Amino acid sequence: MLAAERAENERLRQIIKELQCHRFGRRAESLPIDQFLGLEEAEQIEAEGFAGEEAADPAKRAERARKRRINRGSLPAHLPRLEQVVDIEDKTCPCCRGTLHAIGEDVSERLDIVPAQFRVVVTRRPKYACRACEEVVVQAPAPARLVEGGIPTEATVAHVLVAKYADHLPLYRQAQIYARQGVNLDRSTLADWVGKAAFLLRPVHARLFERLKASDKLFADETTAPVLDPGRGRTKTGQLFAYARDDRPWGGSDPPGAAYLYAPDRKAEQPIRHLQGFAGTLQVDGYAGYKVLAERNAVSLAFCWSHVRRKFYELAQSGPAPIATEALARIAALYQVEAEIRGCSAEERRAARQARSRPIVAALEPWLKEKLGLVSQKSKLAEAIRYALSRWQGLTRFLDDGRVEIDSNVVERAIRPIALNRKNALFAGSDGGGEHWAVIASLVETCKLNAVDPQAYLADVIARIVASQPQSQIDDLLPWAYATQPLKAVA
Repeated sequence: MLAAERAENERLRQIIKELQCHRFGRRAESLPIDQFLGLEEAEQIEAEGFAGEEAADPAKRAERARKRRINRGSLPAHLPRLEQVVDIEDKTCPCCRGTLHAIGEDVSERLDIVPAQFRVVVTRRPKYACRACEEVVVQAPAPARLVEGGIPTEATVAHVLVAKYADHLPLYRQAQIYARQGVNLDRSTLADWVGKAAFLLRPVHARLFERLKASDKLFADETTAPVLDPGRGRTKTGQLFAYARDDRPWGGSDPPGAAYLYAPDRKAEQPIRHLQGFAGTLQVDGYAGYKVLAERNAVSLAFCWSHVRRKFYELAQSGPAPIATEALARIAALYQVEAEIRGCSAEERRAARQARSRPIVAALEPWLKEKLGLVSQKSKLAEAIRYALSRWQGLTRFLDDGRVEIDSNVVERAIRPIALNRKNALFAGSDGGGEHWAVIASLVETCKLNAVDPQAYLADVIARIVASQPQSQIDDLLPWAYATQPLKAVA
């Protein structure tokens, strides 16, 4: 009884440490030996000190200016150039007073910025009449608009969408920014624009997810989406399920993409409904709903080593934990192999994993079982070990398939913008708002994955749909159709 009480006490202490770390501690999970944290404030203070030194010592100022010219790189060629000529007034020789002639010039470039400016697009439609036929009046039809009778162009609406879903600026903050430039737009007006755009873009979102679901390998994750619950004076917890594809680490030909789907709850029926018809490998965390999906459909689950590592990291960073520290070191060896083979073909990755990673994994399983028998079964360490052992088949799936990743970090990265937007916007106004969130955020995130400017993309797609773009060409409206450069493998 005493041993059990002590084990329970240690478990509760560990839970308190985790809560304290979550509330007050650092979020990065890198091992201490690899840590490097650059603080913006420290760099600012350093720059201030350099400025003081340069003001007092012209030699240092000249030397640092020379180094900046060497290291600053070149500005993008597509940016417009505004040329300024700084010339001498007197072009006669100071010695003989003869005429000077040009022998060359020094050219320097600096980055300038013009603050965002509003402009008004005036559309005139002349009317024509026949002098002989009094009732005949001919006029060109009015061009279609996203907001009929409203004031925004498609580019303006795209700007609002990107500011909200890519730059995480809630609509009320955008309204304040516009007001500073003399344009008074109510938050409800901006919300109306967003709702109309989301409705218009639904077919593109549906087609995006359809194309992703046709792949034979997907990443999946989910995150909370607080939604206002009318009549109760509080929010309810909805869910945004994220599904992503990124074959760049092994040189796959399919373009990367991410699609979010809103659901009012986290029940297993949601991913089952979303992934109906999908057959292949699904890379996920430990959420039990995906296991139900695998039992019902032709889906193989590949589990995430990052989630396994996280549980041992939480134990190791809160105090001396030799078993957890050893587990982290063994998992780090797996990630070292992955770092070296990233960008190789699927077959090359598989061969390297069989030769180097499989022995590490083969030794890790019996070691974990041995350590599990030495610790209290109620401890957090035992919980971390059981988490890994209960998912061992899915954790080892990456060894036999070079297309499968060691973790689900691809979709974890796709979830981060959602978390940032959630922090700034606090909640969606309704379930419909959650669906708008999913539609537009999917297109914005896929643009980012394909190095496509979301502002230009959304403005063009909205304009083309408003102008009755044929539905048969909807594949031409997907973000990767706008990509102009080949994509590289990512970490």
